[in-house]
Amino acid sequence: MRMLKVGLVRTAGLLAAGMLLAGAPARADVVPPFKGNDTGGIIAYSLAQSTDARQLAVDHCASYGKVAKFRAVDPHYGGYVSFACRWVPYGSAQRPLRTLY
Repeated sequence: MRMLKVGLVRTAGLLAAGMLLAGAPARADVVPPFKGNDTGGIIAYSLAQSTDARQLAVDHCASYGKVAKFRAVDPHYGGYVSFACRWVPYGSAQRPLRTLY
């Protein structure tokens, strides 16, 4: 008789935990429409259509003393525009920037 009670309590506990997990919404991690660091970043394609993506990238890289180089565009819903922040533009004859830390 005691084994039956333990089994019923265990089953009820598992059922309650399953109901809680089934009722919780499933969601992916939220990614902001603009994200970057000192090496580059990404801009959501929907944001790139509604704003000047080039100016966003240039301003972002300029805050690190670098220039923006666009790398790729994924032109569909959920896609991104990626860019890199470079010390000197490609093909430039200028000397690299020197920073003093």
